[in-house]
Amino acid sequence: MGIITNIAVQPNSHERFRVTVQRENGEIDVITVDQDVLLQFRLKKGMKIDEELLQEIVYADQVKKTYNQALHFLSHRMRSEHEVIHHLAKKGAPEDVIAKVLHKLRENKYVDDREFAFAYVRTQKQTTAKGPYVIRKELEKLGVAAEWIEQSIAMYSFDEQVKTARSLCEKARKQRAKQSLRQWKYQVEQLLYRKGFPQEVIDQVLLPERDAKEEQEWEALEYQGRKAHRRYEKYDGPVYEQKMKQALYRKGFPLEMIEQFLNKLKEEKD
Repeated sequence: MGIITNIAVQPNSHERFRVTVQRENGEIDVITVDQDVLLQFRLKKGMKIDEELLQEIVYADQVKKTYNQALHFLSHRMRSEHEVIHHLAKKGAPEDVIAKVLHKLRENKYVDDREFAFAYVRTQKQTTAKGPYVIRKELEKLGVAAEWIEQSIAMYSFDEQVKTARSLCEKARKQRAKQSLRQWKYQVEQLLYRKGFPQEVIDQVLLPERDAKEEQEWEALEYQGRKAHRRYEKYDGPVYEQKMKQALYRKGFPLEMIEQFLNKLKEEKD
């Protein structure tokens, strides 16, 4: 048993109070508590307090402190429950305290994995140009339940996926204008795979892009071919022709076009 001998505001925080408890044996205990905990237990100077009540107060304050940490963590953006749990555990909060805090956060609608999943999909498809496969993996990593993942991913329609993938494809077409069709197609397919788009979306996007890229194929061959020519023009006859064909074929150009280009170079030389 002990008695509260003093209650004072903490100098560095007006929301926390320093409570001094003198035990029957004369020992002094000092604890700090949140103002809500102070009001919850109606703490005041001269109040008698036993060991069980003291532990309840300390526990309630730990819950309050952990709850405030969670609110601060959530103030920057929406978080999944898994993120909140991981953050509080890193701060040193015990599992039972985290469970109590999480229950309160759910009650107050500060965490809701279903709403989080829907908001996450909306943000990712609009701002990051990611496909559904990558978004699904990210939600799984964030600990969102499979049910909410499937429901939220369903918002990302096929047409929206095609539109997003097409914008990436258009950018790639401009950046890779000097590549052969085969090389360009392979690299763009790999890009869209990495971004998380399914094969049917990739096929839908690449079909019209292929037609547009074919118009640039000869221009790309001219660019790559003349670079190769400057590298191998020191060689004569068959050696020159072999090296040119090998270099351009590795770049993805078809042999028929390479033959046409080599004939054009011969005509220019003559």
